Amino acid sequence: MNLLPQFGFFELVLVAAIALMVVGPKDLPKLMRSAGRMAAQARRMASEFTSAFDQMAREAEMEEMRKEIESLKAASPVEQIKKAAEEVVAPIKKAVGDADVVARGGAVAEPASNDAPDDDERTANQRPPAERSDGEGDPGGDNHDPGDEPANKVAGGTASSAAS
Repeated sequence: MNLLPQFGFFELVLVAAIALMVVGPKDLPKLMRSAGRMAAQARRMASEFTSAFDQMAREAEMEEMRKEIESLKAASPVEQIKKAAEEVVAPIKKAVGDADVVARGGAVAEPASNDAPDDDERTANQRPPAERSDGEGDPGGDNHDPGDEPANKVAGGTASSAAS
């Protein structure tokens, strides 16, 4: 079923004859110009309408393609390996950073846990040097490092008598 009218040569001649009788020969060129302009405007509107639909379809396709590309990127084995490597390296980096802080004389904040030993449950190595009973923490013992004390600190005035 075709909804558009089919005009042949005879129908066009009939429409032209009726328009000539109704409008008259003087105003017929003006009528034809205005009819041509309206037809051109209708064509422009139809082309804008179809181009808008085409653009919307292209945008929808592009969005689908973007989503597909993102899903492929997320599922790539390289990304999975990178994530796994980062998970493995993160604790190591933290441990190295903590060791660096300790080496520079700082204190590392221990993570809070419920399994922390009480003062009585600490082993000898976990206790501060002053509390150790095996002589490891004794400042005057064999394990004493002279580099721990500042150079200008003098024990018992021996350096002042040696300097004079």
